[in-house]
Amino acid sequence: MTGPHRIAAVVILGLALLLAAFTDPGHTDRGAVRRPEPIAVPGTPETPAPVAPAPPTLPTGTPRWQSERVLPDRGMLVAYYGTPGTGSLGVLGETSPRKAFRRLQRAAAPFARPGRPVRPVFELIVSVADGHPGKDRDFSHDIRRSAVRAYVDAARDLGALLVLDLQTGRTDFLEVAKRWEWALEQPHVSLAIDPEWRVRRGQRPARVIGSVGAGEVNRTTAWLSRLVVEHDLPEKLFVVHQFRTSMVRHIGRVKPRDGLQLLQHVDGFGNRGQKLATYRTVARPDIFAMGFKLFYDEDFNLMGAKAVHRIRPRVRFVSYQ
Repeated sequence: MTGPHRIAAVVILGLALLLAAFTDPGHTDRGAVRRPEPIAVPGTPETPAPVAPAPPTLPTGTPRWQSERVLPDRGMLVAYYGTPGTGSLGVLGETSPRKAFRRLQRAAAPFARPGRPVRPVFELIVSVADGHPGKDRDFSHDIRRSAVRAYVDAARDLGALLVLDLQTGRTDFLEVAKRWEWALEQPHVSLAIDPEWRVRRGQRPARVIGSVGAGEVNRTTAWLSRLVVEHDLPEKLFVVHQFRTSMVRHIGRVKPRDGLQLLQHVDGFGNRGQKLATYRTVARPDIFAMGFKLFYDEDFNLMGAKAVHRIRPRVRFVSYQ
């Protein structure tokens, strides 16, 4: 074999051996080349699921109220409101906590947006205003502790937030809040006050629209803030219900507090125009995050999630009554 022919033969033999190394011996087409198996990833075949960013690193010893915020990041809270055993004060009382939670999940679902989670809430009236003085002469009564315990336990088990709502009649909000300290020591339990039902000496709930001064609000938040900080609890909501400017006197003096997210909950009912007019008149987003109430029975043309998302200042908490 001449030199050129010998070189050509070697090249041909080398190519044949290289091809054999990449040939699938079990395949009927001996010329097919084995390719690596695809790696399964979450998401669509075209677009793998994104990797969630790592949470921010917080300094060692950071208090829980700084690291565990009560409002979902860019998201919102959606609540059912009421008191146990009756639907007359709100939808929450129409059924058991677990059945109410399933209904609440369906009501909350339309409010969710990509990257904007929704957290379910029970807003439970634990001190109820009365039209008669009662044995304490304060025109209010507390519901049974066992009933509240049932909601504390259910909310914890279901992953919901529980907000204890106070209608205190002639009694100071702070005095009544202290009676519920045992529940407020729980990480998932927050507090709301309703000035509509906070009346002065000589007044009766439902005959007048009550009010509270900024001083009483600040005393109550100072106590709740100390509870959060001293027990190293996650941040809590402090909700102030309001539908008239006169319901919170000297509102500009309300102070921010460590461990608390202050939230103003605008409760007016009516048609959409009336509700928005009330909201814009009352809203103080310079002091509070904003809340908005939807009434199944009293509202005309009940607002849906899209309409609520368009409200400005932005709504962070919605409750159904």
